[in-house]
Amino acid sequence: MYAIVTAGGIPNPDDPLYTFLKGDAKALVDVAGKPMIQWVLDALNAAQQVDAIILIGLSARSGLTSAKTIHYVPNQGRMLANIVAGVNKALELDRKTEYVLVASSDIPTLKGEMVDWLVSKCMETKDEMYYGVCPREVMEARFPDSKRTYTRLKDIELCGADIHVTHVRMATERLDLWEQLIGNRKSPMRQASLVGLSAFWKIFTHSATLDELVDHVCNRLGIQGRAIVWDRAEPSMDVDKPHQLAILRADLEKQQATVKRAAKAAAKKVTTQKPVATSSSKGKKAPAKKTAAKTTSSLAKRPEGAKGKPIAKAKKVTPTSSLAKHPEGAKGKPAARKKTK
Repeated sequence: MYAIVTAGGIPNPDDPLYTFLKGDAKALVDVAGKPMIQWVLDALNAAQQVDAIILIGLSARSGLTSAKTIHYVPNQGRMLANIVAGVNKALELDRKTEYVLVASSDIPTLKGEMVDWLVSKCMETKDEMYYGVCPREVMEARFPDSKRTYTRLKDIELCGADIHVTHVRMATERLDLWEQLIGNRKSPMRQASLVGLSAFWKIFTHSATLDELVDHVCNRLGIQGRAIVWDRAEPSMDVDKPHQLAILRADLEKQQATVKRAAKAAAKKVTTQKPVATSSSKGKKAPAKKTAAKTTSSLAKRPEGAKGKPIAKAKKVTPTSSLAKHPEGAKGKPAARKKTK
């Protein structure tokens, strides 16, 4: 699956993050020694469900790294236009593309296994839109000081995620409505008003469950959609304000320190660990070094046999002289004399 990453936003002087960037792209703000978007690219590289990346709004000169191919697309000026350009690029690369992953560049604590979980969960059905949400208790357990914007429904209080899966046809139909919905993504009440007073009232009075609201919105828009409820906060923890940037910087610096300590401990364990003899090597003696020179000199100095016993000196036997002195046959018996006739 192609992953579309939107990174075209440049904070203006009125933006709370402007002082950290001063005219540069928000995606490039430093987070724990890396551009913020690099953390997102690392997660997409670690995900098995992502084949290639389509990056909107930056160029190859940004100095980003990726083991997977990055296809760069210029900034189109608006978020929806950027997503549409990304979908068109995916179709240009492969006309058979049906679904794409769309992620923002400001969720640096995202991990590869989270991306894989999302894609697998979405592909259980064949809907057109999958919208991720995070329960408030999940977010506040992980990032208690995040101060997200929450929507309270009858059965859940939630905030939106920043990574979704969508069918490519969503980028070609009813673009004017999608433009307004995306533009008001930080205000659930305004979004609800765009799809009818009934949805607005249900949210305002907290009288609808999540499933009821999804059904209502999908019927109003004429699409098939499904809400994906996350049990992880990272896909919804984006950077909109300085305190959120500070939280994520501290969090990732802590993660890096933990990894370094673990690596150092593992290296120390390897250097101090004694080699363990394998079963095949146990009980085996080191092979003796045999050389002709050493053998000769050894026998000359110690003419002993096995276990230190003296080697019996060989007697020189001359057959003729031996029989003359000992005219016996085998086993000491006298040799039979030949009879003469």
